Amino acid sequence: MQKREMPPVHPGEILKTLFMDELGIGVKQLAQNLDVTPKTVSALVNGHQGISVEMALRLSKALGTSSDIWINLQKDFDLWKARNLVNLDNVRIIIQPKKNAA
Repeated sequence: MQKREMPPVHPGEILKTLFMDELGIGVKQLAQNLDVTPKTVSALVNGHQGISVEMALRLSKALGTSSDIWINLQKDFDLWKARNLVNLDNVRIIIQPKKNAA
């Protein structure tokens, strides 16, 4: 297993801090604007749910951002979590990386 580094911030925390708090909108209002339930937004901002590609599209339109930003934030968070949970000790290498002929 790899050493544990600082985890990336959950995308829901970024949504809450950089957008909801800055714009002064709550869970209910954001949910209405995204056309989702308040429960969905609450789960996201509290780190209990990740950002799906559908949600990334909704956030992108509502907040004037790129959907790629939301997907990449979620990917970074998921990969960090997996690297710290998944044991790869018994995984066997099938193909060796090619060495550069420099």
